Amino acid sequence: MKKITKRLLAGTAACAFAFAAVSLSCTRVQVQGSAATAFADTSKPAVTIPSESLKVIEALQNSFRSISSGVLPSVVEIDVTEKKEVQTMNPFEGWPFDFFFGNPNGEWEQDSRNKKREYEQKGLGSGVIVKRTGDTVYVLTNNHVAGKATNITVKLNDGQEFEGKLVGADARQDIALVSFDAKDAENIIVASLGDSDKVQTGDICLAMGAPLGYRQSVTQGIVSATGRSGDQIGNMNDFIQTDAAINQGNSGGPLVNIYGEVIGINTWIASGSGGSVGLGFALPINSVKKAIDDFISKGKITYGWLGISLVDVTDEYKKELGVKGQKGAFASQVFMNSPAAKGGMQAGDYIIQINGKNVNSQSELIREVAYLPADKKAEFVVIRGGNKITLSVMIEERTETVSNDNSKLWPGFIASPLNKKLRESLKVDDKVKGVAVTNVLEKSPAAALRIQNGDIITAVNDKKVTNLKEFYEALDLSRNKEIWFDVYNDGHTISTGKYKLN
Repeated sequence: MKKITKRLLAGTAACAFAFAAVSLSCTRVQVQGSAATAFADTSKPAVTIPSESLKVIEALQNSFRSISSGVLPSVVEIDVTEKKEVQTMNPFEGWPFDFFFGNPNGEWEQDSRNKKREYEQKGLGSGVIVKRTGDTVYVLTNNHVAGKATNITVKLNDGQEFEGKLVGADARQDIALVSFDAKDAENIIVASLGDSDKVQTGDICLAMGAPLGYRQSVTQGIVSATGRSGDQIGNMNDFIQTDAAINQGNSGGPLVNIYGEVIGINTWIASGSGGSVGLGFALPINSVKKAIDDFISKGKITYGWLGISLVDVTDEYKKELGVKGQKGAFASQVFMNSPAAKGGMQAGDYIIQINGKNVNSQSELIREVAYLPADKKAEFVVIRGGNKITLSVMIEERTETVSNDNSKLWPGFIASPLNKKLRESLKVDDKVKGVAVTNVLEKSPAAALRIQNGDIITAVNDKKVTNLKEFYEALDLSRNKEIWFDVYNDGHTISTGKYKLN
């Protein structure tokens, strides 16, 4: 270790000496006046670097050359055309001489007013060849690059161009798979996929693609962080963060490790200007490996469905639930007749484990459930009323129909602690005990019971509740066939109708 350190220090010193020595390797020639002109002298080397240090630097440079030459043939540029519609209006509407452009009453004909017109929008991105089956070659890229394209052109490193076809796309992970016919193609290179679970902060990495249309570009940096949330862009995955320069057009290109393996798919950047500021993010390749086969076999990604609604909760919220300091994910609501409900999961459960693995966050649970196969059981450990409970749940396949049906989401609102700030906002004194109602969903059971945002639930089935823990204990579906609430609002307390549970 000491020898390596000494070599690196020697290399650093040599580099510093190189910058200082450049001006010393020039021949100075005096001319008229006080000015002087310097000419480059090619008779001797600009700098002298110790041989051991030079070997280290050359080895690193040769490594980057080898990685680039080995991987770039599998990196492609993707040119797309997307058709969009715009609403056209009468540009002279309201002018005093409308009739010159329409009928005498100043009205446009129906086919020329409020008409939708179609136009083509062109764009480009990157991709990486991940599989070949016979003459069919598959390219992995981002959904925002090719997911809505009507025409796709795939351009290889050596200039070959092919008409691409969208195999499948998925907005939740922002990935897409494109194919092209390689019957007449030459030198098709399939990239090697690495293990993104082994990636660590500080690892050297290279980002490849076609930034701003500059095809087959390579930038180098390190892994700045792992496990970055994609919530801000609506993505269910976590991300690898890197300071390797990523710009527009890099999307869909590979992030590569020093072994020439693809460890991520470049997806987005955090930037105030739209250009690279050293905050690039790539999808971990392990999270999309299964998607490649799903796209090929089914044309889509299949996700596991549990049937709960999750919310991030504060420390104050955790304290009222009785889970202070505990990592996990909070199930604020449960879909009736869902896998979760059938397996005994309740609104108010705090999930801390799935299949023996600790749950550290809401986004982590979403990913773990999504990757579960349908028609197989999963084991969950939850905290309910201060007690740990183990539940076995048969996972089903997620569909947009069931996951967006608010009429099945129980109870149809989020209960919040009645703290000092909320009391002041609702103008409620300390004598009123209960939980506050927020985020009432349309067509939900709460909406059917005429519960509104700002209401305070003071009792469930005539049982008083003073905090979140008591509220969710009273909401136990296994002990109740029907539920009603006592609701306080603006100085009045009323009882809702009874909601019969199926």
